[in-house]
Amino acid sequence: MLKMIDKSWLPLLEPEFNKPYFKSLWHFVEEEYETGVCYPPKSDIFNAFNSCAFQDVKVVILGQDPYHGEGQANGLCFSVADGIPHPPSLKNIFKEIESDLGTTYPVSGNLERWAKQGVLLLNATLTVREHMAGSHQKKGWETFTDHVISLINSEKEGVVFLLWGGFAKKKSKLIDANKHHILTSGHPSPLSANRGYWFGNKNFSATNFLLAQNKRPVVEW
Repeated sequence: MLKMIDKSWLPLLEPEFNKPYFKSLWHFVEEEYETGVCYPPKSDIFNAFNSCAFQDVKVVILGQDPYHGEGQANGLCFSVADGIPHPPSLKNIFKEIESDLGTTYPVSGNLERWAKQGVLLLNATLTVREHMAGSHQKKGWETFTDHVISLINSEKEGVVFLLWGGFAKKKSKLIDANKHHILTSGHPSPLSANRGYWFGNKNFSATNFLLAQNKRPVVEW
């Protein structure tokens, strides 16, 4: 498993891997992948870390669960593999970017292009069983990803955290708002967006404004 993690993250996360809760979690994950169909592909479970080195993290977007349909999840929250139709939440994200920044709706839903610019796309739970949303929740992943958020909070400064929806907003307790920036909104899912809690949040232009203020390169959304 240690070979699955980018070297920039490994010294920071290895102590967590040695804790009893994580060993139990990883045993569960391996058993699930051996006995059923799970997503993302096992090689992509830690893709959020492998696509965005620790020293490059300047924005964090928090999701809850990987997509549980065939071929969708690629280990980055809200992202899908190239050539896969965009799920409703991702469509609404792209529509808000169009409106906020005046850009063109993208062809690909693969958000690796964001990760390469320093956007950590972190789901609270990193795996899921096919067609069973939430099936790997409360097995230990949340403890691990809370640790990741706390690590970024303590070791870095001026990171922009995008917390969308009630679940993500609860993570604000792990973030020092005096050191970092927290932008919140309703969730981009149709249920929330169609009630007026998503569109018009301008989180993407606000993120770039904050990055520019800190003399950091803005994100090409």
